[in-house]
This record gives sequence, C-alpha cells and structure tokens, in this order.
Amino acid sequence: MEVILRQDVKHLGEKDDVVVVKPGYGRNYLIPQGFATLATTSAKKVLAENIKQAQFKQEKIQKDAAALATKLEAVKLTIGAKAGESGKIFGKVNSLQIADALKAQGYEVDRRRITFEEEPKNLGEYVANLNLHKEVKVQVPFEVVAE
Repeated sequence: MEVILRQDVKHLGEKDDVVVVKPGYGRNYLIPQGFATLATTSAKKVLAENIKQAQFKQEKIQKDAAALATKLEAVKLTIGAKAGESGKIFGKVNSLQIADALKAQGYEVDRRRITFEEEPKNLGEYVANLNLHKEVKVQVPFEVVAE
C-alpha cells in the first residue's frame, strides 16, 4: 500500500515522502492518525505541484535574503548605552536594540535571527551574526558607545 506522509514519521520517512507500508499499518494507524493519506494518482500530482511551488517560494526567499546580506555587509551600527566610568555598561546590548538600529537605517530584520559571538557588556566594538536564511548568514559590526 502506497501512502503520502503528511508529517515526519520516525523510522518511516519525512513529510511529503511517498512510502510503501503494509496495508494494516496504513489503514489502521497512519491514515486515521492523520500521519498519511492514500497515494492515488491525483494525490501524487497534487503533491508534485505543491513541492514545485514550495521550492519556488524557497528559492525566492533565499534570493531576497542574499540580496539583503550584500547590502548589510557595508553597514556599521552605533549603539548608545548608559555606562559607568570603567566602561562597563548597565545591563547589556540585546538583539532588540540591534534590530531597532537596523530598522532605523531601513533594513527589516527579525530580532530572533540576531545572535552575538560575545555578549556586549562593555563599551567597544562587537559583531552581530544575522541568520537571514538557513544558507545565508552575515556578520554586522557594531560599536557600543556611552550616551
């Protein structure tokens, strides 16, 4: 019996895979639990079209991320923070402040995609890692200055 998996099933396959299973396993477990659908010819055609469209969307998203990454390579940010006389800032610079600084320059980046190599707790220069796509990453330097 051929079925199309709707989600990842351990030891069987990943989402959108067409797999051959024993009829009882497919009829009594996979299909009623919503893990799979019957692989008819029309369902296979729909699956092929959905995969084609999803691939096109992913290529477009990756291309947009790559274009944004080339623009962000030339950006240098300055973040103001309250600091003591020793150069230690009160609190720390977080990803929200970096996202706001990028937004002020006209670049929209989700704050959850921003990480740091070293936590910025003192005045000085640091690097923020932006994960724009799973294959597109860019490093943006920024400087923390006293307000």
